[in-house]
Amino acid sequence: MDSMITAAALALARGDALGALDRVALRDDASALALRGIAMAQLGDLARARLLVRRAARAFGAKEAVARARCRLAEAEIALAVRDLGACATLLGDAGRTLEAHGDHANAAHARYLEIRRLLLLGRLDEAELRLDALDPAHMPHALRAAHELTAAGIAMRRMRAHAARAALVRAAAHTRAAGIAALDAEIGWAARLLDAPAARLITPDGRRDVLLDDVERLMSSTALVVDGCLHAVHHLATEIPLARRPVLFALVRTLAEAWPRDAPREALILAAFRIRHPDETDRARLRVEMGRLRTVLRGAAGVRATPRGFQLVPRDGHDVAVLVRPVDDDHAPVLALLADGEAWSSSALALALGTSQRTVQRSLETLAAAGKIQAFGQGRARRWAMLPLPGFATNLLLPTALGAP
Repeated sequence: MDSMITAAALALARGDALGALDRVALRDDASALALRGIAMAQLGDLARARLLVRRAARAFGAKEAVARARCRLAEAEIALAVRDLGACATLLGDAGRTLEAHGDHANAAHARYLEIRRLLLLGRLDEAELRLDALDPAHMPHALRAAHELTAAGIAMRRMRAHAARAALVRAAAHTRAAGIAALDAEIGWAARLLDAPAARLITPDGRRDVLLDDVERLMSSTALVVDGCLHAVHHLATEIPLARRPVLFALVRTLAEAWPRDAPREALILAAFRIRHPDETDRARLRVEMGRLRTVLRGAAGVRATPRGFQLVPRDGHDVAVLVRPVDDDHAPVLALLADGEAWSSSALALALGTSQRTVQRSLETLAAAGKIQAFGQGRARRWAMLPLPGFATNLLLPTALGAP
């Protein structure tokens, strides 16, 4: 490797994209193409960057497997940035295996961190946490150690563990200062600001108010029965009852909890669970069946009592009841949350991340665009959707979570 290529690579490692381009902008050999592509990615021209790293991968010979794998890794990171999640997974798998086999452990670890970030976008928190726990950052460069802590903070925030998230960000900041990379420092600052933004809306008999992630963590460790509309679960003491795969039961328990300590009318319960405004006896019979199932699910945490006009939630041991909902609580909140990172998403990538059909996502996008909340650019398969971050909300807590076991 000649001195100009070495100098450009060192400049990129420091985050100096313009300095790198000064050294390789007029060269078309494989190494220069790769460095130009990474520099353009750092400057935000992701489409041009993707083309350059692809050209670099083709330009490297068949015997230069590591160099080709590094190009694929760079392309995977760009694919993640443009939310091409399917291509990102394929590229990461190929690049990671090659780099590990040839002893490039630092870049192989970087591939694993990118995969964990992809899993977080898809809401697969359990799998992301397991993969992160399997990585030992002790002997990695400071930049990768900062990435490790940033990823840990992201998982902790999605798990609503404010204390763990703050501790991880402090460690990430220390490694970032040692690495001297401004982009990492900016990412840490953005994550820290989310911790000081409203993370959820709390509903109690005293009314509704926005709460921080620290407040949510304290609530979860209290004796209250918490109906969690962010993760679709019921929490009581050390017990979590997941209801993400049982939407009817969750709708019923949320309606009962919002009405507590009063009872909830049968008509309101039927509307919430079955979306029927004018119920008949068949719907009331169906409600009784679902209430029987809810009693079974909540056994040990709360009971459900029939009243003359409906049903009442009865927490065990007389504990309080609280409901947590998203700060933006409507059908389009998950789409807004994904777009709020400022990146441009295709409808197919949004559908993959949300685990729903592309047509459903397109309807949400059209509604949000008509309301002036998002904008589209491009045509056909190149069409992308983007928006500015929602002001004042911890938007990553609106992101979808992969459904747990029923």
